[in-house]
Amino acid sequence: MENKPITSNFIRNIVIQDLESGKHKEIITRFPPEPNGYLHIGHAKSIVLNFELADDFNGKTHLRFDDTNPTKEDTEYVESIKEDVQWLGFDWEELFFASDYFEEMYNRAVLLIKKGVAYVDDLSAEEIREHRGTLTQPGKESPYRNRSIEENLDLFDRMRKGEFKDGEKVLRAKIDMSSPNMNMRDPVIYRIVHASHHNTGDKWCIYPMYDFAHPLEDAIEGITHSICTMEFEDHRPLYDWAVRECEMESQPQQIEFARLNMTNTVMSKRKLKQLVDEGVVDGWDDPRMPTISGLRRKGYTPKAIRNFCREIGVSKNQSIVDEQMLEHFIRQDLNEIAPRTMAVLRPLKVVITNYPEGQVEMLDAENNPDDPSMGVRKIPFSREIYIEQEDFMENPPAKYFRLFPGNEVRLKHAYFIKCNDVIKDADGNVVELHCTYDPETKSGTGFTGRKVKGTIHWVDASNSTPAEFRLYEPLILDEDGEDDKHFLEQINPNSLEVLHGFVEDNMKDVEAHYKFQFFRHGYFNVDPKHNSNDNLVFNRIVSLKSSFKL
Repeated sequence: MENKPITSNFIRNIVIQDLESGKHKEIITRFPPEPNGYLHIGHAKSIVLNFELADDFNGKTHLRFDDTNPTKEDTEYVESIKEDVQWLGFDWEELFFASDYFEEMYNRAVLLIKKGVAYVDDLSAEEIREHRGTLTQPGKESPYRNRSIEENLDLFDRMRKGEFKDGEKVLRAKIDMSSPNMNMRDPVIYRIVHASHHNTGDKWCIYPMYDFAHPLEDAIEGITHSICTMEFEDHRPLYDWAVRECEMESQPQQIEFARLNMTNTVMSKRKLKQLVDEGVVDGWDDPRMPTISGLRRKGYTPKAIRNFCREIGVSKNQSIVDEQMLEHFIRQDLNEIAPRTMAVLRPLKVVITNYPEGQVEMLDAENNPDDPSMGVRKIPFSREIYIEQEDFMENPPAKYFRLFPGNEVRLKHAYFIKCNDVIKDADGNVVELHCTYDPETKSGTGFTGRKVKGTIHWVDASNSTPAEFRLYEPLILDEDGEDDKHFLEQINPNSLEVLHGFVEDNMKDVEAHYKFQFFRHGYFNVDPKHNSNDNLVFNRIVSLKSSFKL
């Protein structure tokens, strides 16, 4: 992995203080996703933070799946998450599942009942909400709150044995129904769910709630710093209560930081799943999705994503990051590693009338002018070529320096050509140009006889490879981030444009995920999903230039 800059932030300062004070001898962090969807760019921020923080202090990071909700979780998501973490360049010290600890959690819940700080409640979910009160009014105690310890133990045991239906009973912590913190008003810590679990099968029909399970998982694993996003700040008192009342030996510290919000980007797994389920996109790995798999398929590199996550930093202040910042880092990376080549996305045929028929000339082209070590390739040139439709205008405006009748331009790596005749179809559309070339103007020969103001790219018509090009725009039109109320109304109907053109013939055997800079068009990635020998497909990763500045 590249040398990364060490940037100070408040979490790093806490870790330093804890090590210097002797509170901890070793730092152990964790990345704890719920396997109910694919990871997105917001998760990447957490992955980079947790893994690099531990690595900076020779500590450890666990990958743990918070799989306490059997109706929404699946092994498909487990495998995708592992793939994404490793693709980003990180390896976990240990791999755990919350479900590994179900027996331990159950026993700790029994301990709470025996201590008189948990009880089985018969109220429905709606009744519990009604009893909870408001931010300005205290809650009302459940009529089942003062059941005896013996009755609670018996009922909880029968819950585990499957004697009750979903929602018929829950286990609640007995804390304080008048607490100003709503999370402390006797929260539910176990519920009944008769559903098969991806890891434990049908062994359990009661499952711990996240707010109860998560602190116990951290404590069991000896996590020193439990780093989460700011929406869990109000849950921290309950986190500490669970660790304390369950008498856990290890006492992890929960620390919150601001989640990543980006313009034109959805960060809710629920909404992303909705996009997939309703066919708005063609899967979790659609290049318009902010998922790690979508970014990978589009052509983003792990290095670019890591650098982006480091640059946005860590703080408690909520803010919205311009998506162009992410694009800045992929341009920066690809500018160094992507070979240059030519592709014509909207082809217009040009016949060079004075070039010898049947002749094919091989021209030299640098793969990267900024990096001679990337070598030189040979590209064919003959009587018929393709140029971009936009590189010709029959009646051009002032300061149009590309091809028009009577004008001369340079073909990249080749010769000067001059437009003489325009061929149109019955509808008046330009379908072919007839040009002449000057054999004295070959690139690399040092020709200085005259200059032209325009240089255009091309591919040889007889020796090129057909290709499909997918051009992407933001999927969400709202520049201020996602909006719950009108989510689907913000979908950009023009987020994908599919074009059919040609690439240099030497690219006909390129493999998935090969990345190139197409002259003047931007950076492109060979699509791993739709690409084949019979159908070469390129995804545009990003255009060449942006006005964005760090």
